[in-house]
Amino acid sequence: MNNDHHTAAWQRISAAALSGGLSLTAACQACADDVEADFAGATLVIAGELRLLAAATDERARAVEDAQLVTGEGPCTDAYTRRTLIEAADLHHTADRWPAYTPIAREHGARTVLALPLTAGTLPVGALDLYRHRPTPFTPAQKDRAAAYAHILGLLALDAHPHLLADQPRPARRGPQGYPPPVHIAAGILAEKHGLTPDDALARLRAHSFRHSQPLLHTAQHVLTHHRLD
Repeated sequence: MNNDHHTAAWQRISAAALSGGLSLTAACQACADDVEADFAGATLVIAGELRLLAAATDERARAVEDAQLVTGEGPCTDAYTRRTLIEAADLHHTADRWPAYTPIAREHGARTVLALPLTAGTLPVGALDLYRHRPTPFTPAQKDRAAAYAHILGLLALDAHPHLLADQPRPARRGPQGYPPPVHIAAGILAEKHGLTPDDALARLRAHSFRHSQPLLHTAQHVLTHHRLD
């Protein structure tokens, strides 16, 4: 790793911490500002299965990151499973690559995306996603700088979520294999009410979120509150 990029990234994150405290979201924002991204998010993957939104610079980032959980595809998934940088210079041309994720991302203003795996040592813990409104590819220098931030974010993620080390990692697989607890509880409610299998109930939750462009957790919370989807 280029030491100059790493030092510069730490300096910007430290400056952000002086004004608002050290957090994964502050680090994401510092990275986005530094590499001229419009918004950014970081998703953690626990034991190769459970997804956790760790940081989002704004609601656009939150919505686009959630879209990857709902659809089971996207740059975050690929960066984590392949353990390498993933980029799409123009999401207008990725319908074949991510057919379900792409229209949601574009709807929320994403046009260019750069995703980098987050690691703590050799342990993969998630991915950092950087988005631009316009189809403007990131330069090689910006990619190198983003990689420095991804390294730091991996360490910050481990500090904020030490259980990442305690969980036994499993082979990385494409698509979300697990969901936050509220989603499973909501699926259980639907399964019991409608006589569905757990997998069918989860599929119904995801389909409803996708059809209504809602965050999956929002849909789950509605079911927890009202015991119904609509």
